[in-house]
Amino acid sequence: MGHLDSSFTSLEGIPIPGDAFVVIVNTEWNNDITDELTKGCREVLDAAGVDHKTITVPGAVELVSGIKALLIGTHHTPVDAFIAFGCVIQGGTPHFEYVCNMVSQGITMLNVEYTKPIIFGVLTVNNKEQAIERIGGSEGHKGKEAAVAAIKMINIARTQIVK
Repeated sequence: MGHLDSSFTSLEGIPIPGDAFVVIVNTEWNNDITDELTKGCREVLDAAGVDHKTITVPGAVELVSGIKALLIGTHHTPVDAFIAFGCVIQGGTPHFEYVCNMVSQGITMLNVEYTKPIIFGVLTVNNKEQAIERIGGSEGHKGKEAAVAAIKMINIARTQIVK
């Protein structure tokens, strides 16, 4: 049972990095859900004045290699954070567990290896109804929450602790 807390989707009291750039990486697979995650995310980033671009990859497993390609590629605009959106729905085979493990471990490895925060916005749910609850239903809006998390992480990355 989840809980709703507006601090997860509110920008109130959060310093907004005016020159920040976020890349949203969205999957084609289950895109009816992931497009809604991306839409909510964009709403928050737009409200904050944070520049962003969306890249699409085929499925959840490809989120990892897609983000890594962007991390090591040559960019004219420095990327401050990535947000990975996918939706993996439990089926009747072990494929669900394999995909969930590959994606979560892959994004964790990227977060450890690189200095840019990668926000994990991959829904791993038992059924489509649970996914719908997480794009504006009883479980909040995970796309909006991911945008707020990205802004918070950009602020942390830019903070210099001085004794």
